[in-house]
Amino acid sequence: MPHTTPSPAIAHPSTTTQTATAPAPPTALSLEERLAFINTVTTVRLDEAKVAYEVNTAHIETAPVDLDDVLAVPLIPTLQPPPAAYPTPAAAVLQRAHHRLLTVGWCKDVLVDEDGAACMLGAIRAEARGNRGLEATAAAVLLDAIRRQFGNHVDSVPGFNDVWHGGRVPIRMVDQAAALADARGL
Repeated sequence: MPHTTPSPAIAHPSTTTQTATAPAPPTALSLEERLAFINTVTTVRLDEAKVAYEVNTAHIETAPVDLDDVLAVPLIPTLQPPPAAYPTPAAAVLQRAHHRLLTVGWCKDVLVDEDGAACMLGAIRAEARGNRGLEATAAAVLLDAIRRQFGNHVDSVPGFNDVWHGGRVPIRMVDQAAALADARGL
C-alpha cells in the first residue's frame, strides 16, 4: 500500500506547537497597597536606625534621672492677670483689656456677647470700671495705634473691630495701644 502523508490543512494533535503567551503587564497598586508597602519600608528603616542608634550610643554613660529634680507644672495652664507693668492709668486699662480679651474671648458686632466675650471697646469699658474719662482716653489711644498701623481711613474702634473674622489682630492692637499709652505717660 502506498505511503500517505497527512494533509497540511489538517494538523495532527501530536504535531501542533503551542505558542507562548506574553505575561500580563503589571497592574497598578491601589492606594491601600501602596500605603502598606510604604509602611513596611518605613518600619524597616526605623528598625535599622534604632539599631544604629543603640550601637552608636552604647558607650555613652548616663546617670539615672531623679524624679524629685523634675519640675512639676499643672496639666491645665491657667492665665493669671499679669503684673501691673504699666503705672499709667490708660496704659493699665489697655493692658487689663488685652488680658480680658485673651482670657474671656473676643467678639464682634456687640460690646459683650452672651458668652461673655468682648469686643475691643467692650473690654476697655469693662476694665475702666465706670470711669468714662479713662475709657475715652484709652479708646483714643487705641484708635491712634490702629491708625498708625492701618491708616487714617479707620473711622472708629468698633468699626475696626467688626471687620475682622478672628480676634488675633484686634487683640494685638490693644496690646500695642497699651505700650503707646505708657510711652505717652497716659
